[in-house]
Amino acid sequence: MKFYVIGISDAPRPFLPPEVISLICKGRIFSGGKRHHRLVAPYLPEGSQWIEITTPLDAVFEQYHDEVIVFASGDPLFFGFANTIKRKMPDAEIVLFPAFNSLQLLTHRLVMPYHDMRIVSLTGRPWPEFDRALIERAGKIGVLTDNEHTPAAIANRMLDYGYHNYQMYVGEHLGNPKEERISSWTLEEAAKQDFDYPNCLILVGNDSRPRYFGIPESEFALLDGREKMITKSPIRLLTMQALELPQKKVLWDIGFCTGSVSIEARLQFPHLYVEAFEVRPECETLIQENSRRFGVPGINVHIGNFLEADIDTLPRPDAVFIGGHSGQLKEIMARILTVLTDDGCIVLNSVTSPMVHTDSHQLFNEACAELGLTQEPSTRIILNDNNPIEILKCRR
Repeated sequence: MKFYVIGISDAPRPFLPPEVISLICKGRIFSGGKRHHRLVAPYLPEGSQWIEITTPLDAVFEQYHDEVIVFASGDPLFFGFANTIKRKMPDAEIVLFPAFNSLQLLTHRLVMPYHDMRIVSLTGRPWPEFDRALIERAGKIGVLTDNEHTPAAIANRMLDYGYHNYQMYVGEHLGNPKEERISSWTLEEAAKQDFDYPNCLILVGNDSRPRYFGIPESEFALLDGREKMITKSPIRLLTMQALELPQKKVLWDIGFCTGSVSIEARLQFPHLYVEAFEVRPECETLIQENSRRFGVPGINVHIGNFLEADIDTLPRPDAVFIGGHSGQLKEIMARILTVLTDDGCIVLNSVTSPMVHTDSHQLFNEACAELGLTQEPSTRIILNDNNPIEILKCRR
């Protein structure tokens, strides 16, 4: 199979260089989206076949044979269809004729250097990579949008988590001389606007808030004002070290309470997918308030008994922190094992206190023995006049 992939702009009669015109004249099988067909129809030879690119893509690729000329938007390697071809048919030969992608066009119109721009696609994709760019305080973010992730929706999400200090530049119908529009907005203004699609945007600014390394306990909104219910900052950081978070992908935080571990983990390692579980309904408002306070979007919250939660549909964890277990530690660990990845680990902080009647350390030891888990050496910590804490860890 051989593919000629031609990038075009949104112009009513897109410019095509002579070598592409010659290629089209000799072609017989063409493909692209409905909009692409409308733009290039005058160039196609009589009697040629058009294969529309639509979902499901497997049905589209079943129609491809011999040589196919594909029309795509902008640069086909920039979140474009050439990448889909490489994924679906890795042995196919691909010849590219790229045009400028939409974010390049927007920077050109703005005369804005873009070598330092962080690129995020929200076209048919969820929020995590955009959230990561915010948490990492990227100063310039180029965003590809869709009908759900609109400039207004993006602005509202940023404002919701306290990222106010950005200017938004929006490009609509880029490359179309009659409909193209370039505009600049504060986030507060953009949040109230409707924009024509297709569009893309660039965010320029900085976030002046500190990005903590070990958030002080006093900064959190607490459960009933009880500071002893929160994992202390040094313990939190040592716990994340035990969880091996720099090289993990999915963290489950069971018994999150204030959300301190989930929030700290996502703040320090924004590549993580974080699933947070808590039985107490009042903690949902608490973790949401704290997430917004520290600018940490993207934590998925589950309220209810973990043993009854629908966990089979969630991304499998390779790191699990158990912050609370209500005496059901063995049952919780057994359930975790049904989804834990082969290289996953489980960490529990056990408090030694005469006021605690259930010995978590003993339950942990028994669970590991019964479930065939390998324990690693624990770390015992005493902070000031607080009770000793042991950081316990096991793996398959």
